Amino acid sequence: MAINKKFLNEGENVVFSTRTHVKVLAVPALLLVVLAGGGGYLSGQVSGSHKNTLLEVIWGIAVVLALVFCLVPFLKWLASTYTVTDRRLTTHTGVLARTGHDIQLARISDVSYEKGIVDRILGCGTLVIKDASELGVRLPDVPHVEQKQKVLSGLLYQGSKSDDGS
Repeated sequence: MAINKKFLNEGENVVFSTRTHVKVLAVPALLLVVLAGGGGYLSGQVSGSHKNTLLEVIWGIAVVLALVFCLVPFLKWLASTYTVTDRRLTTHTGVLARTGHDIQLARISDVSYEKGIVDRILGCGTLVIKDASELGVRLPDVPHVEQKQKVLSGLLYQGSKSDDGS
């Protein structure tokens, strides 16, 4: 799951790498169960001379819906990572077309997190990173967000100590 070694600079080390929390796959998984159950139920109701054709239509629709609403979200989740190295924060997203974004740790001015009630139950949250830009970066559904915030803040503190000559 970590960043590919070819994207690391010489002497750069990965501190942690993660994906969004698996909770983002709950709805696609539920939909897959509903599609399978609905397809099975409808298959049992089909009778008559066009039974084979109707079964092919039912399962064809179920497969297309499963590909679009279940497989695509899973592949997006699988292909998206957040990685913190000892020099930068990098995000990579996309299945066919990849997008990457880097923020040098030296540019980060604040790291905080937000957790709603569902996030607290599931142990995840949104990591909010502020840098020199007005927008900053929000990383949603980060597992163990408090721990990740603590590690990232520690890296920033280490960097500021070495910049001060301490």
